[in-house]
Amino acid sequence: MNNLPLIRLHANDNVLIAKQTLALGMAIDELDLRLRAQVPGGHKIAACRIPAGTPIRKYDTIIGVAARDIEAGEHVHTHNLALVDFDRDPAFCQDVRPVMLLPDHERATFQGYVRPDGRVGTRNFIGIIASVNCSATVINHIANHFTAERLAAFPNVDGVAAFAQTSGCGMSSPSEHFDVLRRTLAGYARHPNLAGVLIVGLGCERNQVSSLVESQNLASDTRLRTLVMQDSGGTRATIAAGIRAIEEMLPAANAAQRQTVSASHLKIGLECGGSDGFSAITANPALGAAMDILVRHGGTAILSETPEIHGVEYMLTRRAVTPEVGQKLLDRLAWWEKYTAGQNAQFNGVVGHGNQQGGLANIFEKSLGSAMKGGTTPLQAVYEYAEPIDKPGFVFMDSPGYDPVAVTGQIASGANMICFTTGRGSMFGSKPAPTLKLASNTAMYSRLQDDMDINCGVVLDGELDIDAMGQRIFERILAAASGERTKSEMLGLGSYEFVPWHLGIVS
Repeated sequence: MNNLPLIRLHANDNVLIAKQTLALGMAIDELDLRLRAQVPGGHKIAACRIPAGTPIRKYDTIIGVAARDIEAGEHVHTHNLALVDFDRDPAFCQDVRPVMLLPDHERATFQGYVRPDGRVGTRNFIGIIASVNCSATVINHIANHFTAERLAAFPNVDGVAAFAQTSGCGMSSPSEHFDVLRRTLAGYARHPNLAGVLIVGLGCERNQVSSLVESQNLASDTRLRTLVMQDSGGTRATIAAGIRAIEEMLPAANAAQRQTVSASHLKIGLECGGSDGFSAITANPALGAAMDILVRHGGTAILSETPEIHGVEYMLTRRAVTPEVGQKLLDRLAWWEKYTAGQNAQFNGVVGHGNQQGGLANIFEKSLGSAMKGGTTPLQAVYEYAEPIDKPGFVFMDSPGYDPVAVTGQIASGANMICFTTGRGSMFGSKPAPTLKLASNTAMYSRLQDDMDINCGVVLDGELDIDAMGQRIFERILAAASGERTKSEMLGLGSYEFVPWHLGIVS
């Protein structure tokens, strides 16, 4: 980064990005520019006169058109930038570049928990899953019984985590909503970060425990147990039975030991919370660089948030390994277009308040940064929400942009860690897969150090380039996967962030 107060991201851009708040009338002689407004850091300034209707380019990507004539030095934002959709050539497979995978003996390693099926966990929890909201209180009471004092005799167990949810009945079945819920619950039940699982139901719900287990091929054994409240004597009796069941699981869970394993066992869910104008300059491309490293080591990077690739989906379809993979991504976007038709939703252009305050005018601009988290390697596969991910490399899982819903789906799909970028300071954590949070700017990182794990603002500050920042992130991923606690874990976050995607009618 140069020492100028404005950043030109690409030679073809007609907007510049303010590094910090800039004053009205400020002259920038090197750019032959005088500011016509006070502009917050991360926001856009017109680099030249932009006539009405002219495409506005950032990173040489169209993010909208000038809604009126914009003079050089003006602030460019929602008041004078209009979102106009345009044809985008998917150019399937055009930008696929082979990945030079490292040989096994050269791959990075971490300390993980190897499960009987060969999958590897980064944490060692016992999980309690509610088949329906009616058993949510019971599972929380069971989990709350296992305080730090009661778990002190089991030092290898990270905790007993309750996964309560707000659905499971009053819903159409069969339906897409029903299938998604069951797929999500099953993904958690078989997750490698769980050494044991207890599923608790009420008894009269549509999402019956027995049919959930059978339909999802969940073997009921010493690792997975079930309870039904109406068969177990009610609330108090089920809580007592649940406590006994967990107590019986604890010795086996505690017997698990971390061992050296290849980084190829890492599946990283990629998420971005409240973003700002720096997210696409620092945190997101740096995380993408880390994912390129991970892919070369045989690991898996999972990009999601389908509404947040809208407008830049061609960046992914051009990297699809086959036209079929690229078309599957376009099919999901087409589904979203119908799903959100007529709604004031992010997919239709309106980004959240925090994103706008941070300098992002619309969904195309948000998407431009969001897609960067996936790096540059080929797109190997596209999955539906919570569908088990069975291909290594860079993949996409369909989800909303809403953080807890997207991350819940990624974990259900098999993500054993989450990397979460933010420019505004999202307070987020997850269980059983831990979350590393990456700040896009130093000011926010300094203000929120209790919540932020990694400061990517050093890229903007000129201390590191993107590649070096990506290497730093990769090393922190290995450390966290090996048991180093993340900031959100230290704060106890993750107990309420299990939010399966609700699709259907509630009746």
